[in-house]
Amino acid sequence: MRLFDLSLKLNGFDIHKAKSALSEIQAKNDADFTAYVEHQKTTIVSYHLEHNSFYKALGKSIHLNDWNSVPIITKRHLQQPLEERLSDGFTPKTVYLNKTSGSSGDPFIFAKDKWCHALTWAEIMNRFGWYGIDFNSSKQARFYGIPLDKKGYYKERLKDYFGNRFRFSVFDLSDEAFEKALVKFQSTKFDFINGYTSSIVQFAKFLKRKNIILNAVCPSLKACIVTSEMLFDDDKLLLETQFGLPVINEYGASELDLIAFQNTKDEWQVNSETLFVEILDDNDNVLPNGQEGRVVITSLYNKAHPFIRYDLGDIGVLSEESTVRKPILKKLIGRTNSIVVLPSGKKAAGLTFYYITKSVIENDGNVSEFIVEQSKIDHFIIRYVSREELSFDKKELITVEMKRYLEAGISVSFETVKQLKRTKAGKLKQFISKL
Repeated sequence: MRLFDLSLKLNGFDIHKAKSALSEIQAKNDADFTAYVEHQKTTIVSYHLEHNSFYKALGKSIHLNDWNSVPIITKRHLQQPLEERLSDGFTPKTVYLNKTSGSSGDPFIFAKDKWCHALTWAEIMNRFGWYGIDFNSSKQARFYGIPLDKKGYYKERLKDYFGNRFRFSVFDLSDEAFEKALVKFQSTKFDFINGYTSSIVQFAKFLKRKNIILNAVCPSLKACIVTSEMLFDDDKLLLETQFGLPVINEYGASELDLIAFQNTKDEWQVNSETLFVEILDDNDNVLPNGQEGRVVITSLYNKAHPFIRYDLGDIGVLSEESTVRKPILKKLIGRTNSIVVLPSGKKAAGLTFYYITKSVIENDGNVSEFIVEQSKIDHFIIRYVSREELSFDKKELITVEMKRYLEAGISVSFETVKQLKRTKAGKLKQFISKL
């Protein structure tokens, strides 16, 4: 029995029809595909101008033959009651409802109509299928958060049952917890690993300390898919080495869809079937491929709620090799709100800064993970989990490197902690600005 498909169907998501529709889209030739994207862009804007009072007020100056006249939607626009943002004919009881994680600092409740959400699942299942993963039969080892309230907890456990997956806690990353996880891998024929990058990296570090290659104890494993947090090159190498598996990078947003998924040619292929992705500058101009800017996305099918030219809050680059059918995400730099601001006025991407520090601190061998917090404009705190305190020389080296990459006149302090604070969902935010 195809339990996963059945669970979607029972919840009102026509997955069979959605899979068929996606196949038809993918079968179009290049010219027809380009025409299809333009048609869907115009169709979704027209629909919301006619049926959504929230969008009608926002888009008073839209000219349908001029895409640049379509306004940018930010998360701040959406921080008002959901009922005021829903399209005519939709209610909270007739749509798929969820809440963003708030990693941008601006959480909100969103809605997707059931056809749009069915297409989301069709897209996800299609991409996972590139690696021989079938949600109806492939057993998933899931490193995700879980609601701690009774109703939310059991709802997720029920979904895990229908999704043929076993969930490992991302709130306990101790060696004792990983020992139990290892026993579960030894006794279960898992097909793939999926979950938050930082938690899976910690499991790989545990395996390295134990000198264990995961697919030697669980040979049924085919792949590891990481999501929700940045995957750095050295962490990817660690995962590939300790798991003995291909490591696939996923980029998505719950309010939208699967945005990009690493294909079998090691390209971060953007979803062009149900989304339209743009890279814009600070003045909302579309940038040429290869240039860094804000990731702005249009959901081509969501009629319940407008996500049209929606500023996701990320900074990225599309490859120069991108086409309308096959856009390639060359680089994802990080959140626009994760910016280091320095006394001189200089700015730097917080994750870039974290990466610089990471290359030094993790060579220590004792440090398992860390975060960087900017507490003042000229002061940074590095909180780290380690079996031993960093040496004076190591702290000096890190401080020197930070000053070299940023600027002189800043100070750095270090704090050893037993565990790092994660979000309610279990995600780890590597750089935090308190400014």
